[in-house]
Amino acid sequence: MMKIKNVFKSKLVLFCIQILLLIFFIISFNYEFQIEFELSVDPRAAEQQFIIQFLANMVLYNNNFGLIYIYLTWITVSLIPILIFRDYKKAYSMNLTTFFFPNFFFYVFYWRYSETYFNALFPTFIIRTVILGLSVIIISIVLSLILKFITSHGKKAAIENLEQIESLNRIACPKCGTQFDSIPKYCFNCNNLLTNDLGENIGKAK
Repeated sequence: MMKIKNVFKSKLVLFCIQILLLIFFIISFNYEFQIEFELSVDPRAAEQQFIIQFLANMVLYNNNFGLIYIYLTWITVSLIPILIFRDYKKAYSMNLTTFFFPNFFFYVFYWRYSETYFNALFPTFIIRTVILGLSVIIISIVLSLILKFITSHGKKAAIENLEQIESLNRIACPKCGTQFDSIPKYCFNCNNLLTNDLGENIGKAK
């Protein structure tokens, strides 16, 4: 069980899971951000356009549906490191790495393939990318801190309950003062009776 948990804490494994989840969302919702391309006679153009288009689908939007889709998708994907690491530094670092990957390759490929359209659309694209990236970082930090607070509060309550249960079973011999974390019938130090025939405690904890 511990080995499985450690595997999911691997950044490479998390990265692959997040990218696969992004691909799953694109296919499931049939989302597409239409990219403008220059005409090309290169026989490899269709393949290059497909890659650029697919990367754009992961990070760009041009209407209200696209805005909601992209943000909900990245919020969902960002939850994975938050839930696994429960540490805001590791969570936002992992999410930023995953966010950087498709954006970097989209901009590089689009610039190399269609420089004219890239130069015209770059200001609009980069503003949306920066805002989305900042949103991913803020969400990662805020949700990680909230989860950490809830977890620590739950642990504190559990410890208090255990201490309360332990105190109920802690007694002291009224004759010699020897402390016990359980309720024996006789004190092992002075052989004083600590419980009656009904099993009721006679000694009192100090």
